[in-house]
Amino acid sequence: MMTRKLATAALIVLGGTSLGGCATTDYVDEQIALVNGRIDGVESRLQQTDSTAQSALSQAQAANTAATNANRRIDQLTGRVDSIEQRMAQAPRAPRN
Repeated sequence: MMTRKLATAALIVLGGTSLGGCATTDYVDEQIALVNGRIDGVESRLQQTDSTAQSALSQAQAANTAATNANRRIDQLTGRVDSIEQRMAQAPRAPRN
């Protein structure tokens, strides 16, 4: 009789633990919906960040082009200034009256 009670108690405990560990379909659906919501938020922020990065890259490329053009113009002007300075140094100076 004691073994029968012990076996019944063990069966009840075992059955309770095995049933308590199962997740219902509604619970799983809720958890998946929460995770999907978070993923959608992260994807949205990623797209915004990607758009901002593309805009920054475009602006950086434009600035690089402008700087290259400015350097080229400075190089051209430097040659002109050097030649003017050389002519000024070689030309005799007339006295001022």
